[in-house]
Amino acid sequence: MTAGPHPSQVKAGKIAAMVMKEIEKEVIPKTKVFSICSTVEKKIIEYGGRPAFPCNVSIDHIAAHYTSPIGDTSMIPHRGLVKIDLGVHVDGYIADMARTFDIDGTFEGFVVATDDALQEAIAQFVPGLNLGDVGKTIEKIITTYGLRPISNLTGHNIERWKLHAGKQVPNVKTRVADVVEVGEVYAIEPFATNGAGSVINSDLMYIFANTGLDEHLEGTTEKLRLHLRKKYGPLPFAARWVGTTSKDIDLIEELRALLKVKAIRSYPVQLSKKGRPVSQSEDTIYVSESGPIVITKND
Repeated sequence: MTAGPHPSQVKAGKIAAMVMKEIEKEVIPKTKVFSICSTVEKKIIEYGGRPAFPCNVSIDHIAAHYTSPIGDTSMIPHRGLVKIDLGVHVDGYIADMARTFDIDGTFEGFVVATDDALQEAIAQFVPGLNLGDVGKTIEKIITTYGLRPISNLTGHNIERWKLHAGKQVPNVKTRVADVVEVGEVYAIEPFATNGAGSVINSDLMYIFANTGLDEHLEGTTEKLRLHLRKKYGPLPFAARWVGTTSKDIDLIEELRALLKVKAIRSYPVQLSKKGRPVSQSEDTIYVSESGPIVITKND
């Protein structure tokens, strides 16, 4: 018999669910995106966790990886889809969840499509399941709503300190060799659109992660490399999190220098290929011998 999810993972999941429920009332027109990101991250810490990655607030055709940059003035629009994707870790044990909010009721079908696909996918997660079968289920559900799943975005298994641990959970029918095993943790995240069914990377980069490069650099760039490794370890961080007391340091230029030598990597903001709206629903589950246990669930 397996012992079940680690207590720290359970705690991370409860924090994620509480914060998501509480932030719902903030997702209204004219609220600043920065305010939502900041509130989510502060609440996670208040409840005894740490952000596993910067809070993502992706609006309409922005599918993923938008977190407020320094000086962000963007706001929640009067209509459209707003995706809140948040992650919590407790001692490296991660819970990842996302919900889509339909601001004026125009895109209700999108939200229902990914919510429905998520629930059907979760129900499948028993030991021995081929992950390709999950993609088949997600695609089938989303297409019944007259929408398309996004083929080049996937769910993923999670390990301690590893948000993306290797195995992928496809959102379309595909042939894969990976199977679900007892004791694994997965983030399942269907995406739906009425566009081309794929995303492209934009030139915008507001989220980064350390690569573990040990090559010694020079001056301020080396100091920043060491600071980022010590402070954030292997988990993603936002440029706006990186404070500097000196006005002589150009943080953006220093981050570019670290990207150039591959000391850090970026998560470009991802856009739907034809600029069409996107919805997302995500929960984290633990695979027990008898089936899935949803970690990111309100009691």
